[in-house]
Amino acid sequence: MKARQIVEEMDSYVPGRSQDEIAQDFGLKKEDIIKLGSNENPWGPSPKAMKAIQDEIKAINRYPESQLHELVSEIAAYSGVKDSQVIIGGDGADEIIDVLAKTFIENEDEFIVPLPSYMYYEYLLKQYGAKPVYAKWDLDKNALDVESIFNAITPKTKMIFLCTPNNPTGTLIDKEVLVDIASKNPDVLIVIDEAYFEYSEVTNKDLINDFNNIFIIRTMSKVLGLAGMRIGYGLACEEIIEYMHRIKPVFSLTRLSFVAALNTFKDKEYIESSIRKGIESRQYLYDEISKIDGLYVFPSKSNFMLINVKQTGFTASQLALELMKRGVIVRDCTSFKGLDEYWIRISICTLDEDANFIKILKEVLN
Repeated sequence: MKARQIVEEMDSYVPGRSQDEIAQDFGLKKEDIIKLGSNENPWGPSPKAMKAIQDEIKAINRYPESQLHELVSEIAAYSGVKDSQVIIGGDGADEIIDVLAKTFIENEDEFIVPLPSYMYYEYLLKQYGAKPVYAKWDLDKNALDVESIFNAITPKTKMIFLCTPNNPTGTLIDKEVLVDIASKNPDVLIVIDEAYFEYSEVTNKDLINDFNNIFIIRTMSKVLGLAGMRIGYGLACEEIIEYMHRIKPVFSLTRLSFVAALNTFKDKEYIESSIRKGIESRQYLYDEISKIDGLYVFPSKSNFMLINVKQTGFTASQLALELMKRGVIVRDCTSFKGLDEYWIRISICTLDEDANFIKILKEVLN
């Protein structure tokens, strides 16, 4: 059986490696492995979410809620928007991107991604016949090259993906830049990915009231500690949300995901603590890595940071391998378009794990 041509041509998406994989490959104990490769919340989920999951298990023989009204209201209150401006998806933010594509993308449409950025945008949209056009991040200035966005726009441009803070650079995009791009291109959907907005303490959610061509992606996989439950949501004008609900799978959120999400949003103390500890861990890692000769680390507004390792004599894959042998997982960014073979990305951990990582990193480099 021959697959569709686009499937034949596509490469598989490369995710970060798991603790189970590393434990098996290198003969390590899973509980001893320090995972800095997947931008997760290292402090675990909300206790209220865990309790709600335990209580709900007895009902998993029943279909989940389809309208999700209570969770929609919680997200709207958390985000400072109206219920009608919210859409929820399973499979994290990835389902939201997929529904965006199924709702708005036609064959041969173009979409713009500045490189380097989150590569899953391209992975999903190409499946629907859309073609990527690349703009760029200026790595020397650690900023979006705005002119490259405008130069990439053609009559076929349907979407522009702008991740802020950007993955993997940790860079924010000024709101004035987003307004400029959206206002000059009213027929192009500006997709603003705010997966990490809590760590930056900056959001552009107010723009959905001023523009009907702005869509904001968010996730519960980072600060909110539910990466394993796969919950994402989007914010936009009512018209966009209504169109997307025509396409979105009815039961994409499981009963357990629903109660976990609902009770996490209600746990304000947990959310505030996750943000506070995440920023503290980020600052510690930045300060300590900045002291190590041969490494250049980008300042970040997210829960991760990008590091150039070229001056160490290692490539990213070589350094990642040496760290994995010692029970540390980092993200080798060689697979990111727009980066060469000398970049790794690390994410926050507990302060104890951070200190152990720094110790092991110094041992490898020396």
